[in-house]
Amino acid sequence: MRKIAQEDLVTSIEDALQFISYTHPIDYVKALRRAHELEVNPAAKSAMLQLLVNSRMSVLGHRPICQDTGTAQIFIKLGVEVQFYRRDGKSLQSLQALINEATRNAYTNPENPLRATTIADPLGARSNTKDNTPGQLFCEMTEGNLLEILVVAKGGGGDVKARFATLNPSDSVADWVIDQLPGMGAGWCPPGVLGVGIGASPEQATLLAKQSLFTPIDIDLLRAKGAQNAEEQLRLELFDRINGLQIGAQGLGGLATVLDVKVSALPCHAATIPVAIVPNCAATRYVRFNLDGLGPTKFERPPISTWDGIPDEFHLEAATKVNVDALDKKDIQEWKVGQTLLLSGKILTARDAAHKRLVDLLGQGKDLPVSLKGRFIYYVGPVDAIKGEAVGPAGPTTATRMDKFVEILLSQTGLLGMIGKAERGPDAIAAIKQHQSIYLAAVGGAAYMLSKAITHSEVIAFEDLGMEAIHEFELKDFPVIVAVDPSGKTIHKAFALEPLK
Repeated sequence: MRKIAQEDLVTSIEDALQFISYTHPIDYVKALRRAHELEVNPAAKSAMLQLLVNSRMSVLGHRPICQDTGTAQIFIKLGVEVQFYRRDGKSLQSLQALINEATRNAYTNPENPLRATTIADPLGARSNTKDNTPGQLFCEMTEGNLLEILVVAKGGGGDVKARFATLNPSDSVADWVIDQLPGMGAGWCPPGVLGVGIGASPEQATLLAKQSLFTPIDIDLLRAKGAQNAEEQLRLELFDRINGLQIGAQGLGGLATVLDVKVSALPCHAATIPVAIVPNCAATRYVRFNLDGLGPTKFERPPISTWDGIPDEFHLEAATKVNVDALDKKDIQEWKVGQTLLLSGKILTARDAAHKRLVDLLGQGKDLPVSLKGRFIYYVGPVDAIKGEAVGPAGPTTATRMDKFVEILLSQTGLLGMIGKAERGPDAIAAIKQHQSIYLAAVGGAAYMLSKAITHSEVIAFEDLGMEAIHEFELKDFPVIVAVDPSGKTIHKAFALEPLK
């Protein structure tokens, strides 16, 4: 029998959530560096450099890699010979209560506050729980006296792109997976790892796919030794075929869409092949550890040599400096797809909830709380600032979620342009073309680096929405790439569709 204090479980998970908020796994950093060195597409290469610079800045600054600090997902393997006790003599708590306590403590830590993303009553008021609780618990009883914990902070950009299907026994799993990739878009911030779960039942296949992500990147080792079974053969085939699509980093085109493909399989019904895919984004965050009853786990920073040669800051000489305070429609007509800009001046922020309120006010014939005429909206929900910061990590969110609002805002408010991540859908592109607007893409997963280009932040509307409130940011050389120009041309060719009639 192994006795473990419940306080140690709480402390370890709390510390793990803090640790992974600013620390990439070493294998991910190494794989991203290899992909960056091999990349020939300038836009994709620049995006990966920004991700690497952000990774270095985050681990040194102990600030989140991404503004989407994720939902706390805790996987526990609990040996039947493990016995919990309380040092304080209080009654034992449930595992869910312990997970919630750890999540609450980690996400409200004043030294490194993490963004509260979880909402309650998803079909009703959708109110933010303010502390990111409840944590998501997955528990498996095992033999022996080991307590193994996997702590994951999974961002919405990756999980929302999960796919599931039940195939026939004669269908090709590889073909189905390849068919899904373009439709997933680039909102999951490639390059990352793709998990594939096969067999069992629908829910187990999806869980298999997700859990497969949290193992070291080793596709190069697999290629060197050769596939030994059908799962390994599928990994190699999918890795080559997915990267052959040339979706590339951030969907900008290029050689690296995935850094690895993981495949996990279980027995299933003879008439089916349940198959699920779940991607891990550029903000890959997880750590695995055991508790032995001797106290909480201590997490040590990887050797800083992991980031040797990566610049302290991102610089790009071949960029055009732009003062957004002095722009009109005539100026943006000169910008071309693929052009890199460094923005300075004042912009507004708004995400899903703020967009809905703005459009509702317009529909009711009411005045907006802030004029959008001639302004840029940045799709972002930042992390709270700490002492010395204008704003916490503030990277872009997926632009397609705001597509349904684009026509209304462009036609009724005089909005000049938008900043987000990944591609736009056909209706949004058509509206941008019709109104001679512009869409600029920032690098998803480079949130801490991007926040350093924000010199001032102030909430100016919808304060009750928390991180989704409308802020006014003042920028200094904020890097973006022209993703959709006023002619309707888009850089995200892998996802380009004809505008809807």
